[in-house]
Amino acid sequence: MNTSQTVSSNRHPFSASTLARFVQDALRERADPSRAPPMAAYMKTDMPFYGVPKSARLPILKAMHKQFIPPSPDAYIDGVQALWQLRHREEKYTAIDFAIRHSKYITPAAMPMYEQLIREGAWWDLVDAVATLLVGRVLLNHRTETATTMEKWIDDKDMWIRRAALLAHLKHKTSTDQAQLFAHCLRLAGEKEFFIRKALGWVLREYAKTSPDAVNAFLRAHQALLSPLSMREASKHLVRASCR
Repeated sequence: MNTSQTVSSNRHPFSASTLARFVQDALRERADPSRAPPMAAYMKTDMPFYGVPKSARLPILKAMHKQFIPPSPDAYIDGVQALWQLRHREEKYTAIDFAIRHSKYITPAAMPMYEQLIREGAWWDLVDAVATLLVGRVLLNHRTETATTMEKWIDDKDMWIRRAALLAHLKHKTSTDQAQLFAHCLRLAGEKEFFIRKALGWVLREYAKTSPDAVNAFLRAHQALLSPLSMREASKHLVRASCR
């Protein structure tokens, strides 16, 4: 399938299977087998790659977004799932891009699917985008409906779900629920897992750009509980600000 031809063609009625076939064919067309092993090695995964870097995927995404517009929440979920179930890593990335694109369907109804993507993705390159750009949007726009879910996630046995619960706060800026953010950080303050400690510091560092005094006070009050990694990450913005 020639993607450049597809871009100029008329949009057809939405079909999840046609969407998946379009993406699969377009990625195969651009596959670079020499790139695939280094990409897999960098991500420390056995999942196969086509060897298509992000820059080469952009025309595919543009064509996909033009042609495949889900007409309903069910079609949205079907489209994401059809892409996610394909074998290659780039197809997983495309599933997430498709999910992010259609913001009107990023609602509490999609949370079970987002949870599935996190549990099955189980690595930062897949989990973090779902957490920040999908779960985070649901949390921001539907706090009441997601309160129970997020309280379960922060204590979940799956480390990636706990990381996602933290990173869901990352892009909320002035709309951050400070009490919930700090409570979640305290719940995970004693974690030994690198990816949790890193996420904790990261989300506090980002919030420090909005409320440096609040983050500084939190760090001072709970320094004994937080790991050196979390403290170091969380303090980066504060340190830069104090040097101005």
